[in-house]
Amino acid sequence: MQQNVSTVNKNNPEISAYDMANAIRALAMDAVEKANSGHPGMPMGMADAATVLFAEHLNFDPKHPNWPNRDRFILSAGHGSMLQYALLYLTGYEDMTLDELKNFRQIGAKTAGHPEFGHATGIETTTGPLGQGIANAVGMALAERMMNARFGDTMVSHYTYAIAGDGCLMEGISQEAISLAGHWKLGHLVVLWDDNKITIDGPTSLATSEDNVKRFEASGWHVQSIDGHDHAAVSAAIAKAKADSRPSMIACRTTIAYGAPTKAGTSSSHGSPLGKSEIAGTREKLGWGYGEFEIPDGILSAWRDVGKRGAKPYAEWSKSFNAADSAKRTEFERLMRRELPETLNSAVDAFKKKIAESKPSEATRKSSQDVLEVLTPLAPEMIGGSADLTGSNNTKAKPMQPVTAANYAGSYIYYGVREHAMGAIMNGMSLYGGFIPYGGTFLVFTDYCRPAIRLSALMQQRVIYVMTHDSIGLGEDGPTHQPVEHLASLRAIPNLYVFRPADATETAECWALALAQENAPSILSLSRQNLPTVRTSYTADNLCARGGYVLSDCKGEPKVTLIATGSEISIAIEAQAALAAKNIPARVVSLPCWELFDAQPQNYRAQVLGKGLRVAIEAAASFGWERYLGENGIFIGMPGFGASAPAKALYEHFGITAKHVTEAVTKKLGL
Repeated sequence: MQQNVSTVNKNNPEISAYDMANAIRALAMDAVEKANSGHPGMPMGMADAATVLFAEHLNFDPKHPNWPNRDRFILSAGHGSMLQYALLYLTGYEDMTLDELKNFRQIGAKTAGHPEFGHATGIETTTGPLGQGIANAVGMALAERMMNARFGDTMVSHYTYAIAGDGCLMEGISQEAISLAGHWKLGHLVVLWDDNKITIDGPTSLATSEDNVKRFEASGWHVQSIDGHDHAAVSAAIAKAKADSRPSMIACRTTIAYGAPTKAGTSSSHGSPLGKSEIAGTREKLGWGYGEFEIPDGILSAWRDVGKRGAKPYAEWSKSFNAADSAKRTEFERLMRRELPETLNSAVDAFKKKIAESKPSEATRKSSQDVLEVLTPLAPEMIGGSADLTGSNNTKAKPMQPVTAANYAGSYIYYGVREHAMGAIMNGMSLYGGFIPYGGTFLVFTDYCRPAIRLSALMQQRVIYVMTHDSIGLGEDGPTHQPVEHLASLRAIPNLYVFRPADATETAECWALALAQENAPSILSLSRQNLPTVRTSYTADNLCARGGYVLSDCKGEPKVTLIATGSEISIAIEAQAALAAKNIPARVVSLPCWELFDAQPQNYRAQVLGKGLRVAIEAAASFGWERYLGENGIFIGMPGFGASAPAKALYEHFGITAKHVTEAVTKKLGL
């Protein structure tokens, strides 16, 4: 089964690239077999292409795995994780040991079922949900071009490579992402498609008959089709891809589980261990006469030489970087350390003072834009965008210029109607480093980008989702556009901060908090309708930082605590006055961020919520509010989907009014 091999191993010419690829195959099938779980077929099928990519083209240095100018490698087909783990071990990443491979898919191991960012060096992103990786790669490739526009070739000029499978290209997010990559002419992006024509159910012909080559060509990509087991053809194709000014897709026709005597080319090798007899037959067919997890010294040495190849380009880059302008170096290092400019806090403070004086009545989406007008000139790392709702989301500050194929120096991205790709591309940009991406759409359309939001949280990325039109307050567009269950479902995602500010002051504070979350994404849930200023006096402290606080207290011990968020805070304040007229003392608590409030000491939370009757007011589903209300509390909100009508009529129709709150409280208290 000797293929047409290239001379990838010049230091050890007696070791062929075929031998090196077989080392990947052996480790993949052995690890999956030992775990009795995993996907051996994809790593075995793409071992040849991956060998050529790493040995001849990929610039990386295992001794400096976070070198900013390294090429990025993304395994979008994350189910084939043993391909990446084998490559990391073979090329000499110190934390990817042979024992880690033997512990594949076991608790505490770096070798999770799918590659997870942060578990091991060399893993650029978490993949597994198909299509996310290719969209992350587009984000990284865009970030590379944008950093290049800011700092020049000396500091930033490299490639982003991704291996994608049939499943990645079936997922709708892939079309969104490849369309944008072609539109942006991301010439430093190369995708190798593992064209093995197999999915879990069987041959891809069961579910698709499209021509992916023509699909990529139609999206403005440079496309080649090759034999993915022909090393020389793979190398030549990658070289041609790098020379083209367009993003490139290389269709690598491969055989899944290459070398397996009975399971090669079948779906049975996709997501199950091969079995001991099949593995024995594979060893014989490949001419691999070594034991389980055994890599002979010569082949391992050849792979380690591949890992050492990056030392020279790293040293050259370091020399030129250190000779660059000191101010530019300082700014570059700040961005890559993900440190915020020192001037941001004082700018937010000045904005709060201005709001305390002017007391505007405006939608929090407008307040958010006002905050962005202040912050974005001070923080060039903030890259805005919207999924075709810029004027509605208010995500573009006036000085921001669009990012285009002709202007990567811009700072605002028009994503078009592509919410899912927007989220995944922002993840890629954040993972790349140097940028804090934020993007907008309507809150209801978090449904269209939820997988990317979840991965932002899982990967602990500072990505900010600006979600406007956050309740029935959007009015006439009706229940298709009115979010009801969305706040509850987003609050259920671990490590995601959901902010729902009540006015311009809270909006500024929530923006400051979202930017300060170095290891978590945030949702800014913002109103379409105008809201009054409820924080009428200036306070230096960021009151939203504790997640919840007493906004308006009463004289003496409160009998009632009115807890609200966002647009319903003003309703709570009106109800407080109505209750006071009935000699029922009530306090108003603003709860803009449950996640921050839940992290406070228990005594603080108890003090804020009080001992009396608790009433929650939120124009959304009740799910989750029971944690604050207890058994006897009252929830004023949405019982189901909304309706099409003006906002004021909808609030009255669904009983989310101060009058209804007052009536519910007096009835509960028996007054």
